[in-house]
Amino acid sequence: MTQNQSSKAPCGALIKTSLVDYPGRVASVIFLPGCNLRCPYCYNFTIAESTEPPENLASYTDVIRHLEKRKSVLSGFVISGGEPLLSPALPNLIRDARSLGYRIKLDTNGTLPEKLSDFISDKSLCPDFIAMDIKTSPERYHLLTKSKNPEESESYAERIIKSVKLVSSLAAEKREWRTVLVPGLVKSDDIKRIAEILPEDASWQFARFRNESCLNPALNNSGIYTDAEIEDLISVAKKLRNGVALR
Repeated sequence: MTQNQSSKAPCGALIKTSLVDYPGRVASVIFLPGCNLRCPYCYNFTIAESTEPPENLASYTDVIRHLEKRKSVLSGFVISGGEPLLSPALPNLIRDARSLGYRIKLDTNGTLPEKLSDFISDKSLCPDFIAMDIKTSPERYHLLTKSKNPEESESYAERIIKSVKLVSSLAAEKREWRTVLVPGLVKSDDIKRIAEILPEDASWQFARFRNESCLNPALNNSGIYTDAEIEDLISVAKKLRNGVALR
């Protein structure tokens, strides 16, 4: 175990077994605390808003011991958040899990291209699979920040576009982009704009919005897209990219 500081301190929320978080693999998932966005529909905000791991979370030692115990059953290890690139535990988690034979999947919001580049360019830290969220048009990311200042959008748009290019540098089978169909945040025009920045061979996975346990309580009582509206939005995306699916 490479981690040598506070290995028994809370690290993250551990899902011991998942069949849906790593395509084609049975995996464990760790949700690391802290996030630089405040997406109003976030359902994992107790983790995302934490700067320090809550006391009830698994320790680093707990995580690695679980991976050791279950390596005959599991083959994937998903590191999510929050935004995992903000966590000082991320490098050691990757190295320790990889030393046990695991394939590593990283979930990221794409707003930290410099950090993402550091991991991709380092063979010992480069994930085997990266899933990047595309939450809306890059120019509308101010809607997802604390300040909601439109002047921030230019900076965020540049970061999102840089991260898309970085993820695109991986082989097609090692990457995907994900969009949650949140009414008002993802409309037909947003899908068209997102498609413009994605590579032609992008795997673009859509998910339904769940109007429950949201960071913004007002969204818990808001409407959701109907099946027909979702079908229309997916149809727009499929006309622009081939690797589109609704999960």
